[in-house]
Amino acid sequence: MNGKICIVTGANSGIGKETALGLARMGATTIMVCRSLERGEAALEDIIAKTGSKCLHLMLCDLSSQKSIREAAKEFKQKFNALHVLINNAGVSLLKRKLTVDGIEATFATNYLGPFLFTNLLLDVIKRSAPARIINIASMAHRRATINFDDLEGEKNFNGPAAYSKSKLANILFTYELARRLKGAGVTVNALCPGGVSSGIWRHYNPLMRSFLQAILKAPEEAAKLPLYLATSKDMEGVTGKYFEYKRHLKISNYIGFLKFDVTKAEINSSPASYDEKTAKRLWDISEKMTGLA
Repeated sequence: MNGKICIVTGANSGIGKETALGLARMGATTIMVCRSLERGEAALEDIIAKTGSKCLHLMLCDLSSQKSIREAAKEFKQKFNALHVLINNAGVSLLKRKLTVDGIEATFATNYLGPFLFTNLLLDVIKRSAPARIINIASMAHRRATINFDDLEGEKNFNGPAAYSKSKLANILFTYELARRLKGAGVTVNALCPGGVSSGIWRHYNPLMRSFLQAILKAPEEAAKLPLYLATSKDMEGVTGKYFEYKRHLKISNYIGFLKFDVTKAEINSSPASYDEKTAKRLWDISEKMTGLA
């Protein structure tokens, strides 16, 4: 990955940090996009200490704020002239409905609209850098979801886990639609589920449930293997519009070695709802309006 420029969002902890660590070890110029300066700097220093990399950069961005996203995209373009890998990893799992500074339901805004806007703002640089890869972190939870355009932000009926599932279905619909739009551009777009992971995404749950999940779910360094594979493997050259799942969720599972994936087993079909092109195009149009891209 020497000479490659990569962005990882949500890189201060969990899967994002481990993915950034893996890219740095491979020699990539890695931009760690974090919301918190304090946590971002701590993660940056830790990765530098572990890798000795001089090609790590911290960029602040709150994926729930469209103003922050636009500022981050502008900052990146001022500092870099290429982007070979974009990993949209940052996400939240909220139990109660709350609104962002833009007045949008926070789970939908952070997990889906944020990556949608950030990716589109960087798309010109990505296309100029082809061959390039875009990787969206989704979840098997998308299989429980549908897109209800009459209640897209849960104003009528909100449920935290259901909102999370819907945002991840939106991620996959976005992945497939973007792959179709980028056909022939030399840019691949894929989505993945890293499996059940002991990470900070559970921080809004009660302490007992959080401790239980952290005890049984696999470590972030295990979960980072799949996004690293999709980002770096020669086997993934030209592969686009696909969904991958790391099915080994618990610590008691027997894990395969670092970056040694059988892609034929990891690549599976996502839910039937995720392949609905009419829904994907309608969601895209609505997303453009909600983010001011239209």
